[in-house]
Amino acid sequence: MLDLIVLSLHFFFCFLISLAIWRGPKDADLRSSGTGTAEIQPDGLILIGKEDDIKRSRRVTAKVDGREIVVFYHEGKFHALDSRCYHEGGPLCLGEIEDINGQACIVCPWHKYRITLETGEGLYEGINPLEPSPTPQWQSKGVKQRIHKVTIDNGNIYVSPPDLSVSFDSDYFADKYKNSGDLAMEK
Repeated sequence: MLDLIVLSLHFFFCFLISLAIWRGPKDADLRSSGTGTAEIQPDGLILIGKEDDIKRSRRVTAKVDGREIVVFYHEGKFHALDSRCYHEGGPLCLGEIEDINGQACIVCPWHKYRITLETGEGLYEGINPLEPSPTPQWQSKGVKQRIHKVTIDNGNIYVSPPDLSVSFDSDYFADKYKNSGDLAMEK
């Protein structure tokens, strides 16, 4: 009986630890100033943060008009895209960056979907069964993830508001998680 209690406590503590790891730290709503209003510039650009701060952290998540955006700093370049994966809304801000055929890709932590940081193109590794010796090659699924134009000015990082006249697969999850209380990462 004592063994069953110890085993139950062990699983309970493991569950709590995994839950804490899964939730991760909360990101701040970086689009807001101290007064809680969006820092939109006269030219329509939205202030995300200081260039040096984002370079140090390598990534930052912000809300732009209620929409979660993640800005990555990778190999000397800034990239911004919807923070929810086009597949099932996985938190791309928690993903690892990996090089695939010379392209920097974010790997969704939920289902390992690979998305290029530069274009938002979804990639998959497939084979052509008609080849005599089929070998896996990376191929495009097309542009699935909305990317956002990044502008650097006087040490500040800005993104352009999304052009919603063009639809992307990631828009569904950007809308689903829009205006959530915090940048929630749960499934």
